[in-house]
Amino acid sequence: MAGVLKSGIKNIIFDLGDVIIPIDLRGPIRNFAVLSGLSEDEVESLWREHGLTLQYETGLIDDAGFRQHVRQLLKNDTWADEVIDTAWNTVLLDLPIERVQRIQELHGQYRLFLLSNTSAIHIAKVNKIFAELGQPVLEDLFERVYYSYEVKLAKPSPEIYQYVLNTSGLKAEETLFLDDNPHNIRAAAELGIQAVQVQPPLTILDYLRDESTNEDVPHSS
Repeated sequence: MAGVLKSGIKNIIFDLGDVIIPIDLRGPIRNFAVLSGLSEDEVESLWREHGLTLQYETGLIDDAGFRQHVRQLLKNDTWADEVIDTAWNTVLLDLPIERVQRIQELHGQYRLFLLSNTSAIHIAKVNKIFAELGQPVLEDLFERVYYSYEVKLAKPSPEIYQYVLNTSGLKAEETLFLDDNPHNIRAAAELGIQAVQVQPPLTILDYLRDESTNEDVPHSS
């Protein structure tokens, strides 16, 4: 696997889930199924029918609104906020500290950014995980963070990539974007961003190898 830190790259935009911190997308479904007594399929169907994740991650509803929607959908108005937050955050797995350390090594060599489809509850938990492990919170790790719920746009919408480029003064051809989702990669590449899909079992440690060992690689599309 050749690295992707090629000549001409000045900026790196990172996705969060499964790029920096591993995630289990079905974790919340499993946990809400246990809490509600419904099957995982029933919970997943309700989630999709009402578009709850997208509403929350694009800022159409806030934390309190999200929790209330969960109580209504799963027919339990007695759940405390902490119960819902804990189940929602089971999407987050253990943080490989070496990934954070590699990002820190890139400071001063590149302008570093984060672009994530996420929610405020998740970000609060991620920052708590980072702090407990003695690592800088996301807002300190990157020059600027872009959260979908704050900008009210979500990947793979072209508008969110253009927003990042415009507000941070980035040139697409000088910008590397690392994401695990092929749809997100394709959308970024169509704008001229040097988009590369992070595909397990490889991690950003494989893609962001020292430049002296890199070979040129084709862009994902």
